[in-house]
Amino acid sequence: MKNKPIRKVAFITLGCKVNQYETNAMIQKFIERGDQIVEHHEKADIYIVNTCTVTNMSDRKSRQMLRKVKELNQDAIVVACGCYAQMAKEELEKIEEIDLILGNNEKKEIVKYIEEAIEKQKKQVQIKEVRTQTEFVDFGEITYTDKTRAVIKVQDGCDRFCSYCIIPYARGRVRSRKPESIVSEIEKIAKKGIQEVVITGIHIASYGKDFKKEYRID
Repeated sequence: MKNKPIRKVAFITLGCKVNQYETNAMIQKFIERGDQIVEHHEKADIYIVNTCTVTNMSDRKSRQMLRKVKELNQDAIVVACGCYAQMAKEELEKIEEIDLILGNNEKKEIVKYIEEAIEKQKKQVQIKEVRTQTEFVDFGEITYTDKTRAVIKVQDGCDRFCSYCIIPYARGRVRSRKPESIVSEIEKIAKKGIQEVVITGIHIASYGKDFKKEYRID
């Protein structure tokens, strides 16, 4: 059996700390595969833009980054994932430079989806509806960070549906991470010598409201 080729993978992360956490989760998966993570301005085999869609400016910046990275390597695989991809797949499908479009839930299996895109050699779109989802997507124990502190995602989604905000449509309704999963991840991070953890989520004040009674604190 041949060894898997080592690929250079670059990330651009736009938006909030939840996106930062999910980028770290994706990076860890590539490192576990044996790939090399490089800066986004370097020549890479795969460019992944973790997009944001809070404002028109963030939409435009997402599109600009997706087109720009292809200039660094015309043969590279360009991946759009995240909130803008979740909400505007039709717009992204029109951008020739993009090879793979993933929603928010699909980030967890990004290595698999990239392998499939390389094999099929044509634009792929993998996006599941998040508004009807009830379970928190747990990326597992993520200990990777390129900073002195670690970010931990404990909650996703929002039930507010404010008239000016697109987030409930891009992220779905409130889903909370199980406490034991959070504690386990923090323990693994502490063993690496990281002394500061940042708790993040889309609407942290709603943490736990979706839990059954055994997790509720009344």
